[in-house]
Amino acid sequence: MSSAAATPEDQAGPRPDDAPAAPAQPAATGYPPLEGSARAFGTIALSAAVFMNVLDSSIANVSIPTIAGDLGVSATQGTWVITSFAVANAITVPLTGWLTQRFGQVRLFVLSVLLFVISSWLCGFAWSLESLVFFRVLQGAVAGPMIPLSQSLMLASYPRAKAGMALALWSMTILVGPIAGPLLGGWISDNYSWSWIFYINVPVGLLAGWASWQVYKDRESRRVRLPIDRIGLFLLVVWVGALQLILDKGKELEWFASPLICVLAVATVVAFVYFVIWELTAAHPVVDLTLFAQRNFTSGTIALSVAYGVFFGTVVLLPLWLQNTMGYTATWAGVASAPVGILAIILSPVVGKLLAHHDPRPIATIAFLIFALISYMRAQFNTSVDLYTVMLPTFIQGAAMATFFIPLTTISLSGLSPDRIPAAAGLSNFFRLVCGAFGTSITTTIWDNRASLHHSRLTEAARPGEPAFDHIMGGLQSLGVDPQRGAGMLDRVINQQAYTMSATDIFYASALIFLVLIGLIWLARPKSAAHGGSGAAAGAH
Repeated sequence: MSSAAATPEDQAGPRPDDAPAAPAQPAATGYPPLEGSARAFGTIALSAAVFMNVLDSSIANVSIPTIAGDLGVSATQGTWVITSFAVANAITVPLTGWLTQRFGQVRLFVLSVLLFVISSWLCGFAWSLESLVFFRVLQGAVAGPMIPLSQSLMLASYPRAKAGMALALWSMTILVGPIAGPLLGGWISDNYSWSWIFYINVPVGLLAGWASWQVYKDRESRRVRLPIDRIGLFLLVVWVGALQLILDKGKELEWFASPLICVLAVATVVAFVYFVIWELTAAHPVVDLTLFAQRNFTSGTIALSVAYGVFFGTVVLLPLWLQNTMGYTATWAGVASAPVGILAIILSPVVGKLLAHHDPRPIATIAFLIFALISYMRAQFNTSVDLYTVMLPTFIQGAAMATFFIPLTTISLSGLSPDRIPAAAGLSNFFRLVCGAFGTSITTTIWDNRASLHHSRLTEAARPGEPAFDHIMGGLQSLGVDPQRGAGMLDRVINQQAYTMSATDIFYASALIFLVLIGLIWLARPKSAAHGGSGAAAGAH
């Protein structure tokens, strides 16, 4: 494959109608693999950029209460910092293929890294929730191409015989983020300003961008002029954005009692219907919806997306509950969340080998059974739970992560022709990220609503004349606590119990959802356990 300079854009024609938009283009096979220090330097540069991206998606989880408190908003509103990034990131994923062919994979990757640095600095500089959410949208949008292109460049750096090693190194970087993110985010929030969870991206990103350019600037992919589905992209942004706003602001605006929510609901439905019709008939769709005609793709993608939405919602909920209800500092909430990546790192290579010779459905089934188990374990939490009990299911969850992403993506891509795999991986990744954002909003909204319900029920037994109330108040008065102060103390206890009971309700529901999704996995009929290769990895992350 020649360089961009040797292949002017005006020599290229439009893409054939049967070549759907891809999330990332194959590696530049016209170039020989890198060797020696160049390969090591390139691996480190790509890994640093990916680590920065993944770290930023997890580092904010334990910092949400601190950010919300500093900006004067509720913890639920603070989660917009997470959902805004995820939605913007998801929307740009289908554009990566078009952008790669338009600008070249090396230029696009380096530009994405540098823009990520700038948007990270702006996030740290934010002065209000609105400004922070806006900058997070920018950050998520420019981050879209980074992960798929880093994998493409990584594969091009190694001989074909060592492709497995390249993917293993790349995957390890992805999996270290969930360990380092909560720990680093908690420590920074407790000891410095929350702004530094974004500022730390600046030196890492600048070095990663500079090093990547030095190594790969002479290995650029061919650039071509391609049509872009502007109408499809516009409709995609409208319905996804409007639906996310409904989920984020619905409770605050009293749902459909608000004219704004009603308008957003109409916009969501109309834009979605037109989006589906347009994408099924467009010559160059931004996403290839005809992939859902494939049984394996439909069952695998739905199972992956719904499960990821439930998983990510609980990942956000746990540190919120620990800090807002249980009185944990951000550092200790990070410690409680960090073990999730340990078993994932250890078991991922094992799962990769098993998939080469075994049906992915039993492996994915094991993942969902483990997810159901840890959700059930968390459903037993109470206000007296200790740190070890909180950490144990989080540690076990790493095994579910290792047996979750790649097997389900393998199922989704099974039976597809090679030319459709990039688009299929991109579409699966899009739905996974969107469901992750939706899952976060739905989970935090249900948590607040159920807590209000439990609070009202508990207060029925906490009023004068009720034996429990009179007994508690009598005990407090004997200790010299005045009635008004005692009532305030009792209300705080009730509030703690209500939010804990609400969290356990969500964990119970999560366990049931994971069990139900097992049936969806077995609707698939994967043709080859080894099918998917790098494409599976791309979709998995």
